Amino acid sequence: MSNTPEQPAATVARLRATFRTGRTKPLEWRTGQLRRLREMLTEQGPELAAALHADLGKSRTEAYRTEIDFTVREIDHTLDRLDDWLRPEPAPVPAHLGADATAWTQYDPLGVVLVIAPWNYPAQLLLSPMVGALAAGNAVVAKPSELAPATSAALARLLPAYLDTDAVAVVEGGVPETTALLAERFDHIFYTGNGAVGRVVMRAAAEHLTPVTLELGGKSPVFVDRDTDLTVVADRLARGKFLNAGQTCVAPDYVLTDPETAAALEPALTAAVEAIYGKDPQASEEYGRIVNERHFDRLTTLLDSGRTVVGGGSDRTAKYIAPTVLADVDPESPVMREEIFGPILPILTVSGLDEAIAFINDRDKPLALYVFSESEDTRNRVADETSSGGLGHGLPLAHLTVSDLPFGGVGESGTGNYHGRYSLETFSHRKAVLNKPLS
Repeated sequence: MSNTPEQPAATVARLRATFRTGRTKPLEWRTGQLRRLREMLTEQGPELAAALHADLGKSRTEAYRTEIDFTVREIDHTLDRLDDWLRPEPAPVPAHLGADATAWTQYDPLGVVLVIAPWNYPAQLLLSPMVGALAAGNAVVAKPSELAPATSAALARLLPAYLDTDAVAVVEGGVPETTALLAERFDHIFYTGNGAVGRVVMRAAAEHLTPVTLELGGKSPVFVDRDTDLTVVADRLARGKFLNAGQTCVAPDYVLTDPETAAALEPALTAAVEAIYGKDPQASEEYGRIVNERHFDRLTTLLDSGRTVVGGGSDRTAKYIAPTVLADVDPESPVMREEIFGPILPILTVSGLDEAIAFINDRDKPLALYVFSESEDTRNRVADETSSGGLGHGLPLAHLTVSDLPFGGVGESGTGNYHGRYSLETFSHRKAVLNKPLS
């Protein structure tokens, strides 16, 4: 159901008409929209946090840290630098064109862009791409996830109250509404979600030769080297894995390590889970819930894929699955056949780094890869001999919080990237300009 009486074709046409007036191009409009978006997040943060709790059981602390404040920092980073980013960049001119010829590149907005958000971080993953789209001077159609209905409804009400409604529209709904949107011609489509829907998006975009950014996922591996401080490793692994009940696209998906280290890691992870969430994580205010019964049922079928080290409990009525670590996991077991996207962490044993690298390279390129090692040679080998969207040494998830780093996948884990200046580049055309005076 749309939040306006407009059909998708009318919405896109209205926004395109606004764009063609040049209204969205001035720096003042762009920064004004970003400041208004920032005001929305700071003024309406409690309402968004309540919606995130209703949809995913997120605590207020987690909602602010991973969604609201995260996006505010992205806005601030962009506002501080946008004027400099937009300056034309001179290019050298060949001598045969004459000494009076000059050349440069400039960023042009694309037009009307579509941002389709997922349910796991339903505020951040709608608004953070919008920061780049607005900074680049585009009109935006925002499609929040219907699987996070409280957050979708909040954003559909709040965004029009703060942003330019002639240039920004929110369309709520499920598959029919998304399908209708994808039938329209956009100048860029930014989709975050899974590969199956990503293929649908690309097929629809191909009809109009529309460029697409796909932020997907995959099974992000972790290699734990021998002789590391397993207390530190376990704490950082547990915090990265069980944030948002494991429903994070860059969460550690599985651990590779040698048998001796695996045995020592088991009690360290057990202690880390208890230290973070207490003896009963279901009672912890900081531990989230599975988004719906369908995903709950999918995840509980994976719990028998290995020996339970910690966790394993579940409550369908509460959509609760305990933070769970599995050992003695076979590479062909159900938990290793798909991205887990839930609070289950399998440990698999390998003989060492060579086998770990081969194991990773035999599978789809992941969105993220994490290494815990004191060895510079080990870290360098993983960097040089594997391919992944991002690589984190010693700390999962943190690379996506660095606005000056591009965030995105490779191969099956996605195409294109964003954050900071990379968002401006994603939502802009870098135009080549040559000037040769007539006299």
